Amino acid sequence: MDIQIDVTNIKIETPRLLLRSWQESDLNDLFAYASVDGVGEMAGWKHHESITETKNILHSFISDKNVFALELKATKKVIGSLGLHYSWANNEKDFAALRIKELGYVLSKAYWGQGLMPEAVNAVIDYCFNALCLDALTVGHFVGNAQSQRVIEKSGFMYVTQGTYHAKGLNKTFAENKYILFRR
Repeated sequence: MDIQIDVTNIKIETPRLLLRSWQESDLNDLFAYASVDGVGEMAGWKHHESITETKNILHSFISDKNVFALELKATKKVIGSLGLHYSWANNEKDFAALRIKELGYVLSKAYWGQGLMPEAVNAVIDYCFNALCLDALTVGHFVGNAQSQRVIEKSGFMYVTQGTYHAKGLNKTFAENKYILFRR
């Protein structure tokens, strides 16, 4: 079952990151990573070509209240996002009664391979299961996105099935591996 989540006043700290709500002042940091070719495409959206496009996305993050900004504590710079979204599992009879959300994440290309996203994902898993009392979390990655697959596996998710995902912004359909993690 889908539930509403509001991260507006939530702050989660990890050794290197502060996960917090988005602010207007994050515009340039968001544009800095979202405008890099290949970053958004790994998640199903076209990299940003204008600051106006980024401003619209920032406003949706702020108004939707379900996406964390990933701030690198050492620099106070936002280097990614991690959202809690409607899950594919809500449409599956085996999972429909569960309190469940889907994780979606993006990290600046400059920070790939440093273990930052598993650090953020594990902190959000802890928050979702212990503070929100969710029953499960789901996540997916496009087949061929080895970086995202590693994050998912490091975080303990179990493979469920392969499906397809149509990325409207790219006008392209991807094969997608889908995973679930149940609260222990």
